[in-house]
Amino acid sequence: MNIKIYDNSNDLINALAQAVCDAAKEAISDRGQFNFVLSGGSSPKKLYKLLGTKPYKKQIDWEKTFFFFGDERFVPKDDAQRNSLMAKKALFDPLNIPKSHIFKVDTTGSPEEAAEKYAKSIANHFQKTPVEFDFLLLGIGDNSHTASLFPNTDVLNETEATIKSIFVKEVDMYRITMTAPLINQAKNIAFLVFGEDKSEAVFQILEGKTGSAAQYPARLINSDDHKVVWYLDTAAASRL
Repeated sequence: MNIKIYDNSNDLINALAQAVCDAAKEAISDRGQFNFVLSGGSSPKKLYKLLGTKPYKKQIDWEKTFFFFGDERFVPKDDAQRNSLMAKKALFDPLNIPKSHIFKVDTTGSPEEAAEKYAKSIANHFQKTPVEFDFLLLGIGDNSHTASLFPNTDVLNETEATIKSIFVKEVDMYRITMTAPLINQAKNIAFLVFGEDKSEAVFQILEGKTGSAAQYPARLINSDDHKVVWYLDTAAASRL
């Protein structure tokens, strides 16, 4: 397990920002574009803002960068709960990212239609090549969910690398999410976790000997040291 622990969230965010830049440079050099999957929630907001400032913003060719979302809340496009709206304010607008480079979840139809449309738009972008994102960012909830893979939900049993809609009773809301198999196809996966309130979940996911992936869904994510890195601050790692 590749775990990096930092004294504070600022050091953590700076290290992760550099990792994103390094992955972007490699992807653009090798394949001509950088496909970056963003995470929602409050934790990555500081990262997105940082990527839009020096010295990081100069390291990435944003004209060759395409953005996706690991999950999205099934709410209208201008709803404050949307992950894409947070990213727009923190990252897309400051960097003047064109709309054609941002793959958002269309929630104008049903949840099932939203998932199908998103899966199709991603497949069209990758054309006939495998859907392997260059960098995929994840967080975890204190209940050990990641993306919208919540405990004891049917989507955890999904074996296809695709997008699914799911009603999450815990939050009384439909979510659109990448499945674990799709997430695991990414070339680089980074977990961004800080704060003592996440320490129990971190422990159960990484070192827990009891329970199952149904109880701790983030266990479904690949643990390959070469492509999955956990970025933790000392508070989040305090139980390890």
